[in-house]
Amino acid sequence: MTQAVIRVEHLGKTVAHATGELAILQDVSFSLEPKETAAIVGASGSGKSTLLSIMAGLDTPSSGQVFWGEQDLFALDEDARAQLRARRMGFVFQSFQLLGHLSALENVMLPLELMGDAHAKTQAKAMLERVGLGSRLGHYPKVLSGGEQQRVALARAFVLKPAILMADEPTGSLDHATGQSIMALMLEMNQELSTTLVLVTHDEALAVRMQRRLHLQAGCLV
Repeated sequence: MTQAVIRVEHLGKTVAHATGELAILQDVSFSLEPKETAAIVGASGSGKSTLLSIMAGLDTPSSGQVFWGEQDLFALDEDARAQLRARRMGFVFQSFQLLGHLSALENVMLPLELMGDAHAKTQAKAMLERVGLGSRLGHYPKVLSGGEQQRVALARAFVLKPAILMADEPTGSLDHATGQSIMALMLEMNQELSTTLVLVTHDEALAVRMQRRLHLQAGCLV
């Protein structure tokens, strides 16, 4: 039996509210296998981005556990979680989150350099060529289109060959046609690198392309 890449067990998240405590997530459990793709869907305020943040170890749960393989994510301190993320996870944001003072090549080299990779430039160049930006290596984010910026962000996320890629509304800032091409590219890379792909989306057309749909309603998986 294949070991789950990520396992969520009885996850809950509550926050203080003017009228008491507000439950954002309630008893959420599921697991994802290697190479599997999943969309977290639901209405605004249903807890989608909170769930993704907790799965990534960026936010902490009020109850329950998250396992990456056999590692209990919240048995680690914040620094150890950050180190684990650097080795095993890529993240793609709606707003791209590129560093404006770095070129496309330098943005993709950065995570490799932080890991001490002596071949950062060669690998980053190859990954940018893979996402169709071989002619834009020296360009800075401000002169790239939205679709090109998201391709740089994808290259940066995939260059370390992560076990898990998490994406929060990855096509939310893009027009429909560009969003479709970015999604197609994400799915190609997911298969090529055997990366488990988890994304939050409001876009039904994207959600139906995933193998799994995790539908949240008022913080509960339905």
